[in-house]
Amino acid sequence: MALSDRFSTGSTWAGRLLLLLALVAALWLLAPVAVVPAGYRGVMTTFGSPSAQVYEPGLHLRFPLAQTMNLMDIRLLKGEGEGDAASRDLQSVHTRVAINYHLLPSAAVEAFKNIGPSTEIAAERLIIPATHEAVKAATARFTAEELITRRTEVRDAIGVLLREKMQRHGLVLDEFAIINFTFSKSFSEAIEAKVSAEQSKLKADRDLQRIEVEARQKVASAKAEAEALALQRQQVTQELLALRRIENERAAIAKWDGKMPQVAGGATPFINLDRASGAR
Repeated sequence: MALSDRFSTGSTWAGRLLLLLALVAALWLLAPVAVVPAGYRGVMTTFGSPSAQVYEPGLHLRFPLAQTMNLMDIRLLKGEGEGDAASRDLQSVHTRVAINYHLLPSAAVEAFKNIGPSTEIAAERLIIPATHEAVKAATARFTAEELITRRTEVRDAIGVLLREKMQRHGLVLDEFAIINFTFSKSFSEAIEAKVSAEQSKLKADRDLQRIEVEARQKVASAKAEAEALALQRQQVTQELLALRRIENERAAIAKWDGKMPQVAGGATPFINLDRASGAR
């Protein structure tokens, strides 16, 4: 096959493919129906002008070429942002936050007309600036230390401000969270030193309490021992001593084997009575 024939064949296939794509595009543009999937609401525009009706998920009729169905996402969406602010004691704070939000289905047309042609664009144009403003306004109410120790209050204060701004445009704030606060290096070091000092103080207090308890235990033990000895001394009487002496004598008699001792102490020994009697 000649080179010119191959080129002609390739051009034919390319032309057919382009024709097929153009046909599909024409059918799509000329289709008299529009589909709104689940999790979305539709806004119909006629030559660019949006209608007041919010279209539910499903199949809807339209005029080809003249009307276009625009989709607005009403599902739960997530966004993150970060920015710098100043605390009440003029400490620089870098804040990172995360939010969950959704578009009210009934506000789809207003959001389309006033903010942007999609929920993502509306969020970019409205939520990000509103979040920065709310974070700065709420952070200025607290000192840098309070931003850490009263984190929940700070989060709620930012959430209230942000929720008010979003509701004006049909956006609902579902969840708001502070991911992190970042302070200057010098302030972070000062916080670490303070925490370390407080921990050392707590340890010293615990050691002191332990020593005091141990001392009280020793005093109580010595007092109990002294009271026991005093009680024992009170119980030792003459009658008890006589009884103990009789008991000791009985024990000695019980151990005696009946034999007299052969020699007693001193220079003159006793006579062995058994031998003397035997000699007789």
